[in-house]
Amino acid sequence: MQTEIITIGDEILIGQIVDTNSAFIAEELNKIGVSVYQITSVQDDKKHILKSLKEAEENADIIIITGGLGPTKDDITKHTIAEYFNDILVQNEAVLKNIEALWEKYIKQPLSQVNIDQALILSKSKPLMNRFGSAPGMWIEHQDKIFISLPGVPFEMKALIENEVLPRLQKKYQLPFILHKTLLTYGLGESMLAARIEDWEDNLPNYIKLAYLPNLGKVRLRLSAKGFNKEGIANEVEKQIALVLPLIQDVFVGYEDEESSIELMIGKQLTVLGKTISTAESCTGGMIAEKFTVNSGASEYFKGSIVSYSTQSKIDVLGVSKSLIDNYSVVSTNVAEAMVKNVQELFNTDYAVATTGNAGPTKGDSNADVGTVCIAIATPSKVFSEEFQLGNHRVKVIHKAVNKAFEMLKKEILKN
Repeated sequence: MQTEIITIGDEILIGQIVDTNSAFIAEELNKIGVSVYQITSVQDDKKHILKSLKEAEENADIIIITGGLGPTKDDITKHTIAEYFNDILVQNEAVLKNIEALWEKYIKQPLSQVNIDQALILSKSKPLMNRFGSAPGMWIEHQDKIFISLPGVPFEMKALIENEVLPRLQKKYQLPFILHKTLLTYGLGESMLAARIEDWEDNLPNYIKLAYLPNLGKVRLRLSAKGFNKEGIANEVEKQIALVLPLIQDVFVGYEDEESSIELMIGKQLTVLGKTISTAESCTGGMIAEKFTVNSGASEYFKGSIVSYSTQSKIDVLGVSKSLIDNYSVVSTNVAEAMVKNVQELFNTDYAVATTGNAGPTKGDSNADVGTVCIAIATPSKVFSEEFQLGNHRVKVIHKAVNKAFEMLKKEILKN
């Protein structure tokens, strides 16, 4: 069962908004066993929409269209779909009553003609009632294909997908079971990880696919399986995970579908140990602290952070010696270790992490090469640091530094 998603709107194509609708629809379809063949974005232009509908009908069994259903003149989707099916628009009384109820409850103004016209739908379609807006969805069955037109407003579209579209698709089709299991790894590049698990990957059953999803110091391994034997698929995926885990145990963090993350794993371990942590950040700008504090319950183990971005703030706030900076440079393992020791003492924590680096594009207060980052860790018994060269792209350097800091913390804290 293949689906194509068509999003309509000039605002998507000029980059004014990000197309989050397609991601949501694809994810929800996947949960019920419907695969997405293609996602297409088109402008508010009749010829372009008609061409896209024709191509989608050739490619897919289910075509879902979002956008262009508003009351203004630039919203042409409904009229274009009517032309595509050689159909006419007729007023649907149930939709009109829904619009009237919404206006009476929320708008408290008389309905204008453009709002009344929102009740027009294709005569061959079934309305999908929009409880949060005036534009209804439409369900059209045509030559063994299903066309579904939805408003582009995200919260309206989401409610229609969940309450109308998915139940109808599940009722109409016998759908396969799709299972994804994603393993999170840190500290080993994609190519090295692939070499390590090559034999295991080569022996995967043909209905289980492996995808590598790398991202700045971490790699996600996604296992995807599809079929009608739900129990058999789930058992086989678990069997394959049990086979691969011994090969990646040193870099394995957790499972994405369990809302696991390296920072959450560290936080849970700190809670179990009854230990605390603090951060002193320069080049990472508070991003390490943010990743800790976004998790509920972080106050149990995370005590605070100093973002000492400038050289002077390292001296004035963190108490790093000016002579140390002058002798070794503000981007050095010596300064990183001074930062981490002082923030550990300041917040009276068991552990601490500190970063100082040159993310670029200019060198700033240090002569260190762009991409140089020094990370220090303080534990109850020692302080240590490492220097890294993380490239020459500012955003990548910062994110790589954050991931590397968590990788170092994980190795140290999970020893206990």
